[in-house]
Amino acid sequence: MSSTSATTTPTPEPAGRPPGGLTSTEAARRLADVGPNSLPRPRRVTPAGRVLAQLRDPMILLLLAAGVVTVLVGDAADAAVIALVVVVNTAVGVTQDLRADQAIAELDQLTAPVAEVVRDGLRLEVPAADVVPGDVVRLDAGAIVPADLRLVEAATLSIDESAMTGESQPVDRSVGEEVLAGTVATRGRAVGEVLRTGADSGLGRIAGLIGTARVRETPLQRRLRRLSRDLVLAVLVIGVVVVVLGLVRGEPLVQTSILAVSLAVAAVPESLPAVVTISLALGAHRMAQRHALVRHLPAVETLGSVTVLASDKTGTLTEGRMVAGAVWVAPGHRYDVSGTGYAPHGEVVPDGVAGPDGSLDRLLRDAALCNDARLVEPTADGEAWGAAGDTLEAALLALAAKGGARPDEVHRAWPREGEVPFEAERGWMATTHRAASGDQALRVCKGAPEVVLDLVAPAEPLRGTAAAETTRLAAQGFRVIAVADAASYDGTPPDDLPLELVGLVGIADPPREVSRDVIADCQAAGIAVVLVTGDHPVTADAIADRLGITEEESTTVTGPELAAGVDPDSLAETRVYARIRPEQKVQIVQALQERGDVVAMTGDGVNDAPALRNADIGVAMGKGGTEVARQAADLVLADDDLRTVVVAVEEGRRIYSNIRNFLRYAVSGGLAEVVVVVLGPLVALGVPLLPAQILWINMLTHGLPGVAFGAEPAQHSAMQRPPRSPNESVLGAGLAVQIGWVGATIGALSLLAGVAADVGGWDIQTTIFLTLGAAQLAVAMALRAPGPFGEKRPLDLAVAGAAALQVAGVYLPPLQSLLGTQNLPLPAALTAAGLALVPGVAVWLRMRVERRA
Repeated sequence: MSSTSATTTPTPEPAGRPPGGLTSTEAARRLADVGPNSLPRPRRVTPAGRVLAQLRDPMILLLLAAGVVTVLVGDAADAAVIALVVVVNTAVGVTQDLRADQAIAELDQLTAPVAEVVRDGLRLEVPAADVVPGDVVRLDAGAIVPADLRLVEAATLSIDESAMTGESQPVDRSVGEEVLAGTVATRGRAVGEVLRTGADSGLGRIAGLIGTARVRETPLQRRLRRLSRDLVLAVLVIGVVVVVLGLVRGEPLVQTSILAVSLAVAAVPESLPAVVTISLALGAHRMAQRHALVRHLPAVETLGSVTVLASDKTGTLTEGRMVAGAVWVAPGHRYDVSGTGYAPHGEVVPDGVAGPDGSLDRLLRDAALCNDARLVEPTADGEAWGAAGDTLEAALLALAAKGGARPDEVHRAWPREGEVPFEAERGWMATTHRAASGDQALRVCKGAPEVVLDLVAPAEPLRGTAAAETTRLAAQGFRVIAVADAASYDGTPPDDLPLELVGLVGIADPPREVSRDVIADCQAAGIAVVLVTGDHPVTADAIADRLGITEEESTTVTGPELAAGVDPDSLAETRVYARIRPEQKVQIVQALQERGDVVAMTGDGVNDAPALRNADIGVAMGKGGTEVARQAADLVLADDDLRTVVVAVEEGRRIYSNIRNFLRYAVSGGLAEVVVVVLGPLVALGVPLLPAQILWINMLTHGLPGVAFGAEPAQHSAMQRPPRSPNESVLGAGLAVQIGWVGATIGALSLLAGVAADVGGWDIQTTIFLTLGAAQLAVAMALRAPGPFGEKRPLDLAVAGAAALQVAGVYLPPLQSLLGTQNLPLPAALTAAGLALVPGVAVWLRMRVERRA
């Protein structure tokens, strides 16, 4: 445990300051009682424990059992593939488990390394971990708040709470109010008494939310787990049936058991985990090319199943910067402002008829003069203009520059002589200036409209018009600033002159240019988009309406309403959540999940991290977001481009479609082999296939061709259909029926080939062997996604290679000895090839009908 020690020379606390704080003895006692002011740590899990947790997955257990069987029957190739798949899947799962620990570790970066406290009447700098409840802490501009404080002194204090609450602009705090750990003082100074530290602080509670959030299974993982259980049951039934039928026919138990085991191995699509892993890895590679980092492989597919996209506002749907977007000047003319961020590039364009000459110039001059901020030019390619000081004041500087009033020139022409700094209790700021040439003096005042309008001359004729304009701008989501001034030409002090209203400026955090298109694309794909923000409902509704999130029947829910209890059924129509606290974001995500939705959450702040962790997939901003959000997320957008989310949805749907196509192909092939082995003796074909022949077909069809399905491109209609229900089986939506008729068709035609061989005097087992393998490969080609003629794909090469090896198994002597096959005459080979094409043609015709529908 850290000891309380000074890191700088103690300074006596000036008279008139707050009480002398705790004594060093009392601080040490409290530190021993409550523990260090640090974030809670998750319980450590040993590497062995993480590995064992992954090996308990039903599909992995099924693969391990199949691996044991393949070793026993001497199938070294399949055993090696199964071992590789188990290792890869286990490694991916362990990596996923490490994310929670990493997210908590990154929260430490937000805690102040040192804090300035008052103890024994002296000002000391101590490690932030040694701060205890009751300590008196001093804050200056730029300081990170080390713990939750109640302010006992505050002078023009503004706190950047965006990372904690989602508020898009610094918040003014005054005596008696609380400030939270992890927030940043952007202006002024303050003294506060520590209320809560460590796990009890606001930052600590968020860390606890992240640490206690369980890793949810993705929809694909849930579907594959159910499929694994069904396959295990099916394999056991098949084995018992084959053994019983063999014994009834009088065949030896050992031979019948080997045949049953071989058939069971063939019926299990052991390449499925490899297909899934490779599909996800290829998807992650494609996403990386679009500047998106996939931190959790299953997240790529999960986006394809998303039914609700819950998005933070500040820095996600919006730019995360304050921008002046509208201007109103006396006597009543409006202007629109173009440009983005704090860059002094854009135009101030009249909305209708321009105002009188000089009216706009006067407002722009005043906005630059009554201002303590500074615009920061980019220092490297690709950087944006920044703001030093209050971001709202920086937006006013950018506005002045866009209108031609360069701030540096204005300040040289009107040097400042005095000022009344902004205070939250007052609600306004004023500065006095004297012209560099001449005797003219000027007083400029800016602040909240309701306050500034009370300061202007009582007979001001535009007071009512300005109040109505303020209401109009606020309804559009703008924060409105009123500007007034008073000029003296005869030496009269400007402070003695009545103020005149100059105009109003509407400032907002504007939507990103791509946000509306992203939302429209999501809605076209059947994904509901909801806005979750800490902002005021009026601001949130305005942004949501501008982006096309809201509809006529949609509703808005506030944080207090959510805390009071909301009917879960009403959430179906809710599109805006405003004044939401961090823990309520988690509540919203969980409520949507309980309704059966698959939820994607986007965000960039510390306050978003718990929701990102709890969502089915968390999407964080990589450039403008916090490291905590990035570590808690599954997908990080390195360039903060929301269009990548739409690309990822399409990628996820492509992956899921390819997995279903693989199952359609692999499971139907396994079913066909079961049909042949079980029904062959009933149509007088004896033992239609040997165990080695079954395993050979299985290796060729489930090997490279099966894995190649993971690289198939997306269908053009992928984003025009709604997401699949998360409760739907991976074999749902008619896939099980298709597998049934395809498998039955392949099996029946293979038996027909055996009957033809019996009639023609050809080797029955070899003819069935060739027909069965070729028919499965024909189905694989029929399931190939449409594309340009002649386009080369891994699936084409894999099928060609498998077909060559299948033929080699019939005609090459070494393989004949291994597989028990014989040379077939040309008529037999042509018969087998002709029958093998029929299932492929039938599937191809069916797929064309489905795609047109």
